[in-house]
Amino acid sequence: MAQTQTAEPIFRAEARFQRISPQKARLVLDLIKGRRVEDAMNILTFTKKGVAPLVQKLLRSAVENANYLSQEKGLDVDLDRLVVRTAVANDGPRMKRVRPAPMGRAYRYQRRMAHIAITLGEKAGQNGAARAAAPDVEAAAKPKKSGAKHKAGAKKKTPAKKFAGKK
Repeated sequence: MAQTQTAEPIFRAEARFQRISPQKARLVLDLIKGRRVEDAMNILTFTKKGVAPLVQKLLRSAVENANYLSQEKGLDVDLDRLVVRTAVANDGPRMKRVRPAPMGRAYRYQRRMAHIAITLGEKAGQNGAARAAAPDVEAAAKPKKSGAKHKAGAKKKTPAKKFAGKK
């Protein structure tokens, strides 16, 4: 049951309490997920979103973390084979603010913050590609089954609702 220590190293960088909405940050992070680091840097350079320079700085930091570990700790890391494994933007604390409104009222609104994290790993070899392909086949088969049930259920329920609403 004990697993061996042959797992590939993972390199991480995190930027916390960033003054950007997590929803806006996710738009940029989705562009680089699963890409090679070099491709991700090029994408971020030419992305016209305000959060793109911040994400690029964070990606550079993760690459430097990988470089440090490869030199100082003696890990065998090929920087050219690094891939963006995960890129997430989680909710941070919200700042509650008040905006003056007509007739002495006040409207409340929230300034959102994000915790952005990027994880890098080396590109999988032949064995990793074979293991990664097996779950994809299973995942592709599951939606077909659930989709067939969903379509059949939708056909039965839809006409009943339409006629009941018109009467």
